[in-house]
Amino acid sequence: MQLKTNNLNFITKACSLLLFCSAWAGLNAQEIIDTSVSENTSQEEEQPLTSGTTFKVDGVAAVVGEYVILESDIQQSIESLKQQKVEGQDLSTCSVMDKLMEDKLYAHHAVIDSVMINEEQIRSYTQQQIDYFVNQLGSEEKVLKFYRKEKMSDLKKELLELNRNQELAKAMQQNIVEEIEVTPEEIRSYYKELEEDGLPQFGVELEISKIQIIPEVPQEEKQKVIDQLNGYRNDILENGSSFATKAVLWSEDESTRGDGGLIRDVDRKSQFVKEFRDVAFSLQEGEVSKPFETEFGYHIIKVEKIRGQKIDLRHILRIPKVTSAAEAAAKDKIEKIRKRIEDGEITFAEAAKEFSDEKETASDGGIMINPTTQDRMFELKNLPPELYPKVQNLKEGEVSIAFNNPTRTGKTRYEIYTVSDRIEEHEADFAIDYVKIKNFALQAKRIKAIEKWQDEKIAETYIKLNGDYRNCEYSSNWVKQ
Repeated sequence: MQLKTNNLNFITKACSLLLFCSAWAGLNAQEIIDTSVSENTSQEEEQPLTSGTTFKVDGVAAVVGEYVILESDIQQSIESLKQQKVEGQDLSTCSVMDKLMEDKLYAHHAVIDSVMINEEQIRSYTQQQIDYFVNQLGSEEKVLKFYRKEKMSDLKKELLELNRNQELAKAMQQNIVEEIEVTPEEIRSYYKELEEDGLPQFGVELEISKIQIIPEVPQEEKQKVIDQLNGYRNDILENGSSFATKAVLWSEDESTRGDGGLIRDVDRKSQFVKEFRDVAFSLQEGEVSKPFETEFGYHIIKVEKIRGQKIDLRHILRIPKVTSAAEAAAKDKIEKIRKRIEDGEITFAEAAKEFSDEKETASDGGIMINPTTQDRMFELKNLPPELYPKVQNLKEGEVSIAFNNPTRTGKTRYEIYTVSDRIEEHEADFAIDYVKIKNFALQAKRIKAIEKWQDEKIAETYIKLNGDYRNCEYSSNWVKQ
């Protein structure tokens, strides 16, 4: 979408205020240390802020509430962003410093306000980061060399703390804006402002529907996995084998396998599927469950420790294999559905409701919802790369060929698509683009609320910048001038 107005350029700033990009994965977060020592260290070697500046590893650049930002944090952040080749990102020292201070301000007040975050999600995401680093660089040794760490456990601990602080910041932002809404009058007023500045152009938009067929797992494959889990369980209960060792050797949950299947701080509100939670909270400390099924596969669980309303547990996941015969049957099924639609025996919407295995879209005739706007329309040029080539040339009402769209774990899913509505490139229209205009108006209102919160909290929070960092031009009044 081509944004032509000051208003919408202003909305773009939401990226820095409302979103936390994965590109910041290299940032460090550290607890505050003795400020008297910090200040002396930072004054010891002050250098102009240029791209060639070399900083002391332990020099303190700034203090924000209960957090410090080290000079090494800033340099590591810049190197990480360069490594990830983030397009359009300002990599200047001052810009990165600005973002770091903003994150620490949110995290600091999230702790003060007792904002809750999901520890298990943070651990899972951290493990995914490490797996990604190993995959990109080729080995754990190369990862350790790149991040200047001696052990993977040191890197994991640092990333955990970073991700925890980022989640605190994100949760704090959400708390600020969660109750903000826009009225119809505010939406209309916002549109009038756009008209005065020049309405933006919206690109080609599509309403997309899909049908998904997932190969059935044969019963014998399910039983094979159940027998394997029962074998592990019996060996643990009867022979004293280690559950953790079994998890390392056999679990197919990559996010917990390296820790022996360990998941800490699980409560009844944790974001696990219901079947998993129900079994976990039915067990006594030290008890090992019988095999049970979830949408992810089959599991056994051992409760390691019960602490009030929370438990620490270990689990082993085994995923039944889909046979080639089952995959062939699924592909044949979706091809027959496609032919019936093309022959006019059944509409795409009727077929989706009757046959599609994707529950989220089947009940609405296969219509997909744009996760960004919560609207039915997708801007063609912003479609996910895996979806774009499948629908870009479809005419309205035309049905695509069948595609295999595998899950992240490699499980086969056959899909067909159709374009049920197409809007060509056009100038923003209040009626046609009401949902988008509403979202822009809401975003603008939320940005103002966050800026107001920032100004108030900066004024009441202890903030100290050292050396030339006081001379940067920041988006917020960090220097308190």
